[in-house]
Amino acid sequence: MTIDVDGLSTSYLTAGERGPLLLLLHGTYWSRVWLPVIDDLAAAGLRPVAVDLPGLGRSEGELTAETATVPALAAWVRRFADALTGGADEPLSVAGHDIGGAVAQHLLAGGDGPGVRRLALVNSVTYDSWPVPGVARYRDPAVVAATTTEELLAARRTAVTAALARPATEDELADYLDPWRDRRVCRSWMALAGAADSRYTFDLVPALKGDLTPKLLVWGEDDAFQEVRHAERFAAEMPATTLVRVPAAGHIPMENDPAAVAGALAAFFLE
Repeated sequence: MTIDVDGLSTSYLTAGERGPLLLLLHGTYWSRVWLPVIDDLAAAGLRPVAVDLPGLGRSEGELTAETATVPALAAWVRRFADALTGGADEPLSVAGHDIGGAVAQHLLAGGDGPGVRRLALVNSVTYDSWPVPGVARYRDPAVVAATTTEELLAARRTAVTAALARPATEDELADYLDPWRDRRVCRSWMALAGAADSRYTFDLVPALKGDLTPKLLVWGEDDAFQEVRHAERFAAEMPATTLVRVPAAGHIPMENDPAAVAGALAAFFLE
């Protein structure tokens, strides 16, 4: 489905038409990461909405160094939520994966907007755990200028294959990689990578330590990108936080055990 945000068509995945709204945010991938759990979340009684950030996935637009920062993306997510709800000024229920988790943390503790009712992080960046080397290299303008669409596709194929943490068919990989065949999306993704900066999560730590909003961590235990030790630290230091481990799952646990991930999210957000 699509909706207009800032004069541009914004793409999102959803299922069901009733129940509490749950925003699902992606990071260095796109809304496709949430596809395995969308139907189960809707069946449980939620209205899940997995949005493609501007210039990424199937959304129009193009990110720049300025618009790809975590605070700028958090502000954009609020505008998306306003468009989706007709401007209802209500706290959000939000789950963030990867860098989408940084955006979700900023929505909670960044000090702007109506706030967050409940927050879930799924193999998210936290503290100074990011950017990982495969993303950090695009902070170099020379690397960005020299990277072709084919080279970025190859790099993303390697990253997606590792993140899935299971055998994948060629059709499945092609589906994941399809947006990056568009040079505009490649530029947007490299802008997101270039703007990746751990200060956007690390600087939130004092506010998060004083925040009593219910928080859930759902973590694939075999994640080599965002190791479970970061989730353990977050759960130990942040109040009102529960950690749910997903055994034998990687960076995208929705792909390894969708029932476990959907079940944990549904139980948390419907509580």
